[in-house]
Amino acid sequence: MLALQYLRSLIFVIQMYLVMAILGVLFLPWAVLRKDGASQGARVYCRYVRWSLRLICGLDTELRGRVPEGAVLICAKHQSFLDIIIMVSQLPRPKFIMKASLRHAPFLGWYALRMGCVPVDRGRGAEAIRRMMRDVTAGSAAPGQLIIYPQGTRTAPGAALPYKVGAAVIYEETGQTCHPVAVNVGLFWPRQGLLRKPGKAIVEFLDPIPPGLTRESFRARLESEVETASNKLMLEGGFPEDELPDLDRGA
Repeated sequence: MLALQYLRSLIFVIQMYLVMAILGVLFLPWAVLRKDGASQGARVYCRYVRWSLRLICGLDTELRGRVPEGAVLICAKHQSFLDIIIMVSQLPRPKFIMKASLRHAPFLGWYALRMGCVPVDRGRGAEAIRRMMRDVTAGSAAPGQLIIYPQGTRTAPGAALPYKVGAAVIYEETGQTCHPVAVNVGLFWPRQGLLRKPGKAIVEFLDPIPPGLTRESFRARLESEVETASNKLMLEGGFPEDELPDLDRGA
């Protein structure tokens, strides 16, 4: 059965990138002519990926909580590419703080820039955010849902990585409401490897955190709420309770 699931996963991955290229070409004129064309194309693609993932691999996906709209900050736990796919499939105008190197990725890089994603070099995120906010104020960039990953990288289920100060700096710089996001997607679509496991991968929007907190208060509240909710989702997905990170250690 494991060999069969690997075969299904291989078929899924091949067709996923093939469809990315096809839709990338089909949506290109719309994305060039309209500012929201790239976001619409990305949304269609991500919804297709969720559908094909269930059909081919038996992996269902669920988005819980109220999907935010307007100019807000989203601070999400990041376990694999799947949490990006699930959020983009529903958010009206998602933007990411992304690694500068991704701007050169075929299709993905150009569409991300057209959507308003912010490519940053390591350690220069706050500068990029200030520039983006100036563009929004001047009317040269559309407001949207800015998605950042407080831990700075993909985190395997059960791993304990600290929450960096960058998310708190951006929260303070933008003065926007923050929507925390918990996930368990890494149980089924790992950050590395081919296998896509059957089950239900969940992304959950939690209660928003209003603007105005100090950096340390915000960071402590964000970490506590996201990690607690993510642990609950991982237990729901079958992760062993004794392997969950100890939140008292600041994981």
